[in-house]
Amino acid sequence: MIEAHWDLDTLRLFLHTLGAAVWVGGQVVIAAVIPAIRKVGAEATQIAAQQFAKVAWPFFALAVLTGFWNLLDVEFEDAANSYHITLTIKVVLVIASGVAAWLHTKATQKRNIAMLGSISGTTAIGALLAGIAL
Repeated sequence: MIEAHWDLDTLRLFLHTLGAAVWVGGQVVIAAVIPAIRKVGAEATQIAAQQFAKVAWPFFALAVLTGFWNLLDVEFEDAANSYHITLTIKVVLVIASGVAAWLHTKATQKRNIAMLGSISGTTAIGALLAGIAL
């Protein structure tokens, strides 16, 4: 018989998945809609980006905090070397995504804005993949 599993681990994984879903999925959505918003004007693009940031950053923080919480549940001495490597890759990608996104918000040249946004989104997707592999 298959039973539902409701406990603190379920809450922890739900919150981590929610944070990652909003951070990663939000970047995919905003990348898709910004070209259309740009047609309205630069001010509309800036407003959309600011509104996105108000939602995205708290969920990034949620994903990072629950990521640390997840680590408390890992028996590292029992973990395979491939687990350690994948975890390291995920952490590097999460850091890269956050740093690139932050630099994206500070950039002023269109080329840098586009490049940093792409790096943030791509590394976020990579971190999601590494997290699923874990």
